This record gives sequence, C-alpha cells and structure tokens, in this order.
Amino acid sequence: MTSPIIVASSEGPAAAPAIEILPGSIRGPFDFALLFGNPHAIEIEVGSGKGRFLIEQAAVRPEVNFLGIEWSLKYLRVTGDRARRRGLRNLRLYRADARHVITDLVPDASVTRLHIYCPDPWPKKRHHKRRFFSGGVLQPIARILAPGGFLHVSTDVADYFEEILAALRAQDVLRPGADPLFTEEAGPTRTSYESKYAAVGRTIQRACWMRPV
Repeated sequence: MTSPIIVASSEGPAAAPAIEILPGSIRGPFDFALLFGNPHAIEIEVGSGKGRFLIEQAAVRPEVNFLGIEWSLKYLRVTGDRARRRGLRNLRLYRADARHVITDLVPDASVTRLHIYCPDPWPKKRHHKRRFFSGGVLQPIARILAPGGFLHVSTDVADYFEEILAALRAQDVLRPGADPLFTEEAGPTRTSYESKYAAVGRTIQRACWMRPV
C-alpha cells in the first residue's frame, strides 16, 4: 500500500497546518493519522460548500478531525480562508470527485460519521445517473464507516429522498440508526444550502443510518 504524500508547512511545528490537500499530493489511501498529525476520530462531509457546517463542527469539537470534499475550487477556498481565520487545526479540504474519494481513497472502517447534506439532485431525468447515490456508492460507504458509525443524509427533493431510502433499504450492511449528536427532528439547518431552501419553504428531509457494532 502506498502512503499518501502530505504537503507540510515549512514554518516549523508551531505553524498552522496546511488546510488544503493539494492536487496530486495523494497517492493511494489516506493515512489520516499522518494527514492530521493525530489518531483522532474522522468525520467527512461530502459537498462542504462554503463550510458552514464543517467549520462550526470543527470549532466545537476539536477532538475530532474533519475532512471536507468539495468540487468547487471557489467554495473550497472560501472554506479554507474561514478555517484559517478561526485557527482551526482539525480540518482539511480536498477538491476531488466525492465518489472517487469514498470508493478509492478512504480506508476501511475509518470514518465515524459521513455527512451528505443536500447533494446535487440533478433534476432532469436524463441526468439522474449523475446523482451521488446512483452507481452503487452505498457499498463503499458501508465499507468506510467504522462499526457504530453514522451516515447522515438530507435533501429538499422528495423524489431523490425516496430514491436514497430505496437504495439504503436494498443493501444489507447499514441499518436505520439514531445518532445522539445529530437528530432527525426539525431544528436549526446545518448547512448554507439547507438554510437557503428552508427560507423559501422547502422541507428538509433527513435520514440517519448506521453500521452496526
């Protein structure tokens, strides 16, 4: 197994870590302990956008390491700037296709929570195959979750939510779960997209599934 190449700061041990994982710097599966410099629990957000959820969680839970996967370089840089201003050392950002990352780069049973909030619904029927939950991604998700780990999903698109639930029910590893830290009940929105959609009256539907211990 080839270890990932990590681009480190040259300013000494007291310098802030490099938040953005540079293109081409990862070859083979992530070594999270090397990437973050500690063995803390790992949580991943797919589609971190401008980082509202990721930054809030990294700030209030410094004992957890957070990886944000975001395809938009503009949004990734916005999140990185906000994280640096907050002095967050437990957050990393990677610009890549999330399905590739989940399938090929994340080690087995290494993630305690996977957050996927309001993924692109690709509303045109001919584009549905591009949806994140199409193409058999649930098997890799089940593989990377640690026993007792949680998958959190939300969407404001009713048909996409039913599609996600149907895919979850069809697999035989993950089970419906209740995460004591994040409940499904109506409450504060978690991301900028959720807030935007809720503001115009759209219902945010949520699901929480877990890998049994």
